[in-house]
Parts: sequence; C-alpha cells; structure tokens
Amino acid sequence: MDNHFDGVTAEQYDRTSAAMFEPALLHRTTSFLAAHARGDALEFAIGTGRVALPLAEQGVAVEGIEFSPAMVGQFHSKPGSESIPVTIGDMSTTRLDRTFSLVYLVWNTISNLTTQDAQVACFQNAADHLQPGGRFVIELWIPDLRRLLPGERRVLCDVSDHHVGVDEIDTATQAGTSHHWFTIDGTTRHESVPWRYAWPAELDLMARLAGLELLERWADWDRTPFTCDSTSHVSVWERPVTSRGT
Repeated sequence: MDNHFDGVTAEQYDRTSAAMFEPALLHRTTSFLAAHARGDALEFAIGTGRVALPLAEQGVAVEGIEFSPAMVGQFHSKPGSESIPVTIGDMSTTRLDRTFSLVYLVWNTISNLTTQDAQVACFQNAADHLQPGGRFVIELWIPDLRRLLPGERRVLCDVSDHHVGVDEIDTATQAGTSHHWFTIDGTTRHESVPWRYAWPAELDLMARLAGLELLERWADWDRTPFTCDSTSHVSVWERPVTSRGT
C-alpha cells in the first residue's frame, strides 16, 4: 500500500481537515463509540488522533495502528498522546498481541485500501482483534453515482475558499481518485489520493466472511435512519459470543 499521508500532507492534515475537528461532531462520534466499548478500543488508521484523543478523555483505553510514521509524529506532538500506544503498520495485516471490545475505522478510511482483497483482510484483522461480543464500527461515505452523466467519470465534490475537490470514479472497478487543491497561507497545493468504494451490502458480506454479524446501521453518528438517499453510513458488526451451531 502506497503512503499518501507522509510529508506535507501529514504536516497540514489537521488544517486541511478542520471541519472534521468541529467539537460537536467529535462529541457525537466519540459518544457513539464509547457506547459500544467495554472500556477499551483499537483504532485502525489512528492518524493524528482526531478521534482517539477525545475518546480517551471519555475513559476508554485506546490503542492504534497507523501506516504513516509522519501522521504518528503529528499525533505524538499533542497532549494526551503519551497514554495511547500506536503501532506502525498496515491495518489489514498488522496484528497486536491482545483483543479489544471495540475496533473502529472512521471517516472513509477503509476506502484507502484500494483492492477488495485488502478490504476483506481488514475485516478479518478487525475480527481477530475482537473479544466475543466485541464490535467493529466503520464510518464510510456512499458515492452519489447518480450525479455522473453517461460517459462521465469526474464529479465536483467540494468548493470553498480554501479547497476544491474533484472525484474521479471508475464504476466498472469501483476504483477512484480524489484530487484536492488546498490553499493555505496563500500557497496552493495539489494532492491526489486513490481509493476503492464499497457498498454497505458488500461490507456486510466481508463481515460475514470474517465471522461478524451486522448489529446496526445508521446514516450518521446521530443515529439518523439509513435510507436509499443517505450519503454515508455508520455500521456496527458484532463478533458473536458463541459460534454458530453451538
């Protein structure tokens, strides 16, 4: 897996993602996660600690796995990070020597695994880290392919004073690339990040392959009902306390 989150991307990550650090959003996110944890949690792709740090403040013992050493460097510059162990590694293959009551993966990050095989492996890795009765939570966007006219592959996803984003989508392979132009301190920077989208039903099958069962699905952290018009989902799968047939 290529590392698209080192260097200047890591240095400016919090600033270019400022809306995701909005206190009310983080409160809803961490309250949801804390309700599914039984005291401890493992975050896949912990990044700069956007969610892990406030979740730990709620009394959850958090650990993390992160692919980018530069993102971990940014994380370690923040107060409270010293109490959260982080292992450098790929979230689809890196195995810790303990299990947790909760594993979670937020803000579309599973799509950074750009093959179906890698996403399947991520589900298996999550299941391997779960205690019986433990939960795996994913937050993921749903691409609005209805905006693509026949023959088109690009759609404008964001325009603001400091950011322009364009998604390039191949519906035949479910592969895409997000192109971003950020303007910070008068300087414009471009970056492109590849991804693979997966529909909720496809994720449910990945979960079943890993021995997990769908517990609940919402449109957001507020538990808004999930419908055909939802643009994202927060899904919770559970590792059964007992195996099927026992």
